[in-house]
Amino acid sequence: MPYEPPTHTVERSLRATTGARTVAGVDEVGRGAWAGPVTVCAAVTGLRRPPEGLTDSKLLTPRRRAELEPVLRGWVTAHALGDASPQEIDDLGMTAALRLAAVRALEGLPVRPDAVILDGKHDYLGAPWKVRTVIKGDQSCIAVAAASVIAKVHRDRMMAELGAASADCADFAFEANAGYPSPVHRAALEQRGPSAHHRLSWAYLDALPRWQHLKKVRISAEAAALESGGQLGFEF
Repeated sequence: MPYEPPTHTVERSLRATTGARTVAGVDEVGRGAWAGPVTVCAAVTGLRRPPEGLTDSKLLTPRRRAELEPVLRGWVTAHALGDASPQEIDDLGMTAALRLAAVRALEGLPVRPDAVILDGKHDYLGAPWKVRTVIKGDQSCIAVAAASVIAKVHRDRMMAELGAASADCADFAFEANAGYPSPVHRAALEQRGPSAHHRLSWAYLDALPRWQHLKKVRISAEAAALESGGQLGFEF
């Protein structure tokens, strides 16, 4: 069944109801990976007709994504990428790491957007950004679809280069799995243990008894305050 192409409907609505002149579409990739950063792209497209075949990156073949990505980079009005490292993910948790990466992307744009279209139902950005969340926005919104393709190709390329450049990562087959779960990735983890590019707070370590001692447990702000003897910020 063919998918409906994305449109500017949400962007037009934001312009009409909020007076926004610059609207950025935001999407992430790498949330469920075992290794590598989480990457966010912010893309500004205006209201122009998009390149043929634009849709959610997950609905495109790797070859089609690779063909479309340079076209999109030249077509968008502006775009910027932001990453949060595996260490930042371990230290902050995924929601805060996503916000960090998204803010880095948005602040990398030449003009601060007046409004943001965020893929999904959860607003992990929050104030001061004016956010409209859209479930499956990467399929229905042109700016978010463009961001999804640029982010996916950028991160896949980054992970492939990492696997090729580092002897410690060669066995993980990052060029094929981009740090996501796969049989080859799991087998390499069992044999070698996690690399410096793996997320050490992730549950995959629970299934690797030999390496469980490396797992990081993030301490909440409240627990850290109690542990240090500090107060939790309550006023009496």
